[in-house]
Amino acid sequence: MIALIQRVSEASVTVEGQVAGTIGKGLLVLLGVEKGDDEAKAQRLRDKVLGYRVFEDEAGKMNLNVQQAGGGVLVVSQFTLAADTKSGMRPSFSAGAAPVDAERLYDYFVESCKAKEIKTETGIFAADMKVALLNDGPVTFWLQV
Repeated sequence: MIALIQRVSEASVTVEGQVAGTIGKGLLVLLGVEKGDDEAKAQRLRDKVLGYRVFEDEAGKMNLNVQQAGGGVLVVSQFTLAADTKSGMRPSFSAGAAPVDAERLYDYFVESCKAKEIKTETGIFAADMKVALLNDGPVTFWLQV
């Protein structure tokens, strides 16, 4: 399971002209699910995402996690994160989880974030989404479990 996280001042996702999810300060989480991923991996990744210290404290050091900074998370499914790009000029998606498994684990990840009492917004699984963000920093990290 993969999360590409970006510290944002604001982010939103729009589907068919309608805003599906929006946050102010927080993390945009692009989430990719691979074959063999399970709920245990989803929990470990959730803990890593929510615990990762990427927000500045009063001394200006990246020392606060998203909850400590008072932010939210916008979770967007992104199967392309599971792409194999090692050879050729076209990505292979053979490492990606089957859509039914990916959606189940995406939903599980989202619900487990909400269970931690953090504002959690989403896109719509498998939809053609337009993601807008104001990257703060820029600060971007690739997290994988």
